[in-house]
Amino acid sequence: MIKKLTALILAGVMLLSGCGNTKEEKDLKYSGQTLKIFTWGEYTGENLIKNFEEQTGAHVIMEYFDSNEMMYTKLSAGDKYDVLIPSDYMIERMIKEDMLSTIDKDKITNFNLLADGVKNLPFDPENNYSIPYFWGSVGILYNKNNVSKETVENEGFEIFRNRDYKGKIYMYDSERDSFMMAFKALGYSMNSDNEDEIMKAYEWLVDINANMEPNYVTDEVIDGMINGNKDLAVVYSGDATVVLGENPDMGFSMPKEGSNLWCDSMVIPKNAENPELAHEFINYVLTYEASYDNTKTCGYASANKDVLNDMMSEGGMFFENEAFVPRSGYEKDETFEYNEVLKQKLSELWIKVKVNK
Repeated sequence: MIKKLTALILAGVMLLSGCGNTKEEKDLKYSGQTLKIFTWGEYTGENLIKNFEEQTGAHVIMEYFDSNEMMYTKLSAGDKYDVLIPSDYMIERMIKEDMLSTIDKDKITNFNLLADGVKNLPFDPENNYSIPYFWGSVGILYNKNNVSKETVENEGFEIFRNRDYKGKIYMYDSERDSFMMAFKALGYSMNSDNEDEIMKAYEWLVDINANMEPNYVTDEVIDGMINGNKDLAVVYSGDATVVLGENPDMGFSMPKEGSNLWCDSMVIPKNAENPELAHEFINYVLTYEASYDNTKTCGYASANKDVLNDMMSEGGMFFENEAFVPRSGYEKDETFEYNEVLKQKLSELWIKVKVNK
């Protein structure tokens, strides 16, 4: 009897042990595998990577770039990554140069969680190569004590040439963003490569530089506007979201003449060593938990529609923050298109703009 009882106990232990192993194997499907990610600095949620590693058993290596061009150069030199998170125009370039693998949509089961406004954008109309990560727009941040909402909405980007605000403006030290303002203010496409339109945009910017005493900045614009150092700034919506959350005197306006709608997306390069794990990560990022963590930490608009709605609803982190949700479906807004000749031309002219007094 004792022998039979002992045998039964041992069988039960073995059965339970077997169940445990099965669960562990399922939970740690990618145990011992490595995922290499190349992305922007400070662009992931506080717990995103830790949680992904715990759920999959994989080890994640993160590397960071400070420009799309830096990322492209490293990839062209043969560096291997499983997931990249570049911007729209660079994704367009890599598609044209056959540098990206097509996404296996059967493995991206959370694709339906994406907000409509961030799907099927012009640089990848069918999302065959890219899955949205963060998105946003470019608008005008203004001090409500010194600039009226009506004035901003009526003048749009032309307000940066309004002499009432001389010495009180921030502009991005970026040729593409600054020429975007000029093109839009003049009624042109921000992707125009028409010589006459480019030169008129150049003259528009020269006028600002010569007469408005602009302060050219990059990330310093955030602290500058939080502290109320200037009355006007052209900013990315994500930066504006942070400023509005810190300084209630600031307002945000999207120009009626149109602006830049940008999207950074996850892609898998053709030389990826672990594309299956890359798909797993991309699918995980789309979940509510991961997307919420990303937006909570970084402040940029989530690509997940439910996170977007919850963040902007009453009680949400960005409730009544007018910069948080990007404008979508507006016919005059555009995404940047890849054009190496235009980029070089604007870069040369931008240098001249800043020295032309």
